[in-house]
Amino acid sequence: MSLAPRAVLVHRTTEYEELLARHGTHGQAAYFLGSRGRDIAEVAERHHRTLRALAEVAAAVPATWRQARVERADLDRFLFAPEDVVVVVGQDGLVANAAKYLDGQPVVGIDTDPGRNPGVLVRHRAADARKLLPAAAAGRAAGEELTMVAAVADDTQRLLALNEIYLGPPGHQTARYRLAPDTGSAEAQASSGVLVGTGTGATGWLRSLWLQRGGGLALPAPTQRQLAWFVREAWPSPATGTARVEGLLGPGEALRLTVESERLVAFGDGMEGDALDLTWGQTVRIGVADRALRLAG
Repeated sequence: MSLAPRAVLVHRTTEYEELLARHGTHGQAAYFLGSRGRDIAEVAERHHRTLRALAEVAAAVPATWRQARVERADLDRFLFAPEDVVVVVGQDGLVANAAKYLDGQPVVGIDTDPGRNPGVLVRHRAADARKLLPAAAAGRAAGEELTMVAAVADDTQRLLALNEIYLGPPGHQTARYRLAPDTGSAEAQASSGVLVGTGTGATGWLRSLWLQRGGGLALPAPTQRQLAWFVREAWPSPATGTARVEGLLGPGEALRLTVESERLVAFGDGMEGDALDLTWGQTVRIGVADRALRLAG
């Protein structure tokens, strides 16, 4: 007998909750903001909108289903099951944060603040959940298979991301490494890191680098199995070059980076706490991931 679906509601701590954690009470947080010309009312209202959306989505889960909640900070410790329907309640970035921990489960994005969020990945309102959840569980919620990016180190460490993977120093030092396509010769480089991203990521951080370069590279679409990569602030010297600073990777292609610094890190979609730790001499390969995110349309 198969298990009933489980709705997993993914959310994150609100700005208001962070203020209370820091200042202790609503009054103290209001005083802190007020002394700086800010009004806590706007922050509190966004918090209450999020709570209302979570409550409405929870109430829309079919009575025969199981239900769970997971906060963004706990995603790396939460065990998703094959029968889960993942409901992300919040911002676009929260979908990307959850994506790396999934393996084919359908995702429904619920926008808690329409007009403030771009709505690229959180495309629905809380009121839509009653129809969307059963459709997603049955495979009827027409959507997209969004390409992901994967990094695999030579010690078998593995990292997935929906938007982009950053490889570089953990602080503000210079990253030193050798960079090459899988089949080509390597170039020694010194830079502030390398960014490899998908078509979904091309609406965010990746796009800022693309704009700085004049937009000469054709960025991939979110469902296209292709990645774009950029080197950030490559520095020319007698020992380091700048010939390879951007490019595209298709299926089966990869970028190879060999560390020549004491320590580099690789993290995806801003999740710095869940990163690959790379030391001198290690090599990491970055390419199109073998799994995609199933986002309900």
